[in-house]
Amino acid sequence: MEYRVERIGRGDWQRLRAVRLAQLLDTPLAFGETHEYARHQGEGNWRARCDWVNEPDKLGLVAVDAAGEWVGTMLSVPNRTHARALDLIGVWVDPAHRGRERGVADALLDAVLSWARVRGAGRMLLGVHEANPRAAAFYRRRGFAYTGESTPYVLDESARILEMALPLD
Repeated sequence: MEYRVERIGRGDWQRLRAVRLAQLLDTPLAFGETHEYARHQGEGNWRARCDWVNEPDKLGLVAVDAAGEWVGTMLSVPNRTHARALDLIGVWVDPAHRGRERGVADALLDAVLSWARVRGAGRMLLGVHEANPRAAAFYRRRGFAYTGESTPYVLDESARILEMALPLD
């Protein structure tokens, strides 16, 4: 199956809502909000999310299958602490489209990294839940390494989010 990578558009709020709710059901520990919270957000919130990822310093991408369905997401935003660093967030691939042979996550990451390098970013940072080895393995395969930094997981402070980084210089 072939996939294409597209930017999330300002008017894509309904599609963004649908995929976000799917993400939160599939991999709740990978995101900092609950399905219940997201399900109760109104149209204005979803429109604001689409507007937010379309700001000049942000990138919101989706992988689209041959039927036009959104099957993956990946976003990048400026890191609030480190100059020249970008954060990788909102990473998800529908279970039916996962796997290296399909290449959905790789295609999304290639597009994000290309965008980041054009912007002159020095490194890409991300946080991975300590109980998500599948995601960590993907990031390690793509050259990310643990930095030794961690933060409490916002929905369960007994769990940790482990920081990983990829130099872009």
